[in-house]
Amino acid sequence: MSLSGKRILLIIGGGIAAYKCLDLIRRLRERGAKVRCVMTKGAQEFVTPLSIGALSADHVFTELFDRQDEHDVGHIRLSREADLVVVAPATADLMAKMANGHADDLASTVLMATNKPVLIAPAMNPAMWNHAATRRNRATLTSDGIHFVGPGRGEMAESGEAGEGRMAEPLEIVAAVGALLDTARKPLAGKTIIVTSGPTHEPIDPVRYIANRSSGKQGHAIAAALAKLGAAVRLISGPVTIADPAGVMVTRVETARQMLAAVEASLPADAGVFVAAVADWRTEGESGQKIKKEPGQGAPALQMVENPDILATIGHHAKRPKVVVGFAAETQNVVENARKKLDKKGADLIVANDVSHDSGINPSGVMGGDRNAVRIVTREGVEDWPELSKDETATRLAEMIAARLG
Repeated sequence: MSLSGKRILLIIGGGIAAYKCLDLIRRLRERGAKVRCVMTKGAQEFVTPLSIGALSADHVFTELFDRQDEHDVGHIRLSREADLVVVAPATADLMAKMANGHADDLASTVLMATNKPVLIAPAMNPAMWNHAATRRNRATLTSDGIHFVGPGRGEMAESGEAGEGRMAEPLEIVAAVGALLDTARKPLAGKTIIVTSGPTHEPIDPVRYIANRSSGKQGHAIAAALAKLGAAVRLISGPVTIADPAGVMVTRVETARQMLAAVEASLPADAGVFVAAVADWRTEGESGQKIKKEPGQGAPALQMVENPDILATIGHHAKRPKVVVGFAAETQNVVENARKKLDKKGADLIVANDVSHDSGINPSGVMGGDRNAVRIVTREGVEDWPELSKDETATRLAEMIAARLG
């Protein structure tokens, strides 16, 4: 991705995540962007203007009432000369100022004066992120047209604190910047598309669960490719360890039943792409306590019941999307099984692939790898695609969905 010639105004807020901006500046500049920085007083407690200036190769702006910077109304000039304004980290205080129209320092004044798109990367303690005031401010900023990237989940700087509130990683922010500045044709603008991704985890007891090897890489790549073509993407993801795609609304679930409920709650939609490797079965009754291994008694008997079939449910749903895409992960008779799935489940096309270790794709097979070789099975026939990266597969599939949606 090239950002050659693009001008980014980076406003650095006063949070511990400000240190990530050092890498963010480097990542933006190595893609050709010119980066100019504004630092709040709080930001200067975590990183210095000297280090920010050294990496950005430009003057760092810190004061609203600076005689030299404001001789030509510098805050207005800063707000207008950029192609995009990025706020990272966006603290709870900075978000509150933005949502309520405060302009009492250089950063908030620039944000009030700008007529350019604004992308914010929130970063704060989970309790602050989930506070009622922050939720109100998030809703206000969203309705005002402010773009968000993150936050993610994980360990906080504070000892023993974890949850949602970590600032998006620099490369995630760069991807979001690239998406916002992408002027390419957007054939899916105005379309809403549901994507499922990853595995589901079906609990046996509080310790054990039934799952599969899905990494979520292909589903997440498809969500990103659809968003790049302008779609409003609702990604419903099982447990994965990869980053959320930029510009995509993510709902996280654990089980097949939770995933189906989230999909139905996301209807109506123009298309549905059901990539998730949903567990076919679950135990009839989850044990409330860990099942103990008793010497000489052998393995416990698990009574299995069938999980809901999400693809078939949506393929025959009263609110069925115009285009329904299913995935068939097979180890034998790939095309034959995909054709059966196409008719049985009410899909428009099936993306079929051989996930056996004999497929020749990746040392450990397709699941968890970075490459894929799929066959597109429709009622009109079968189209064989060459071995591609999962990102390339996602791009081709997104273009095919765009064509079917007209």
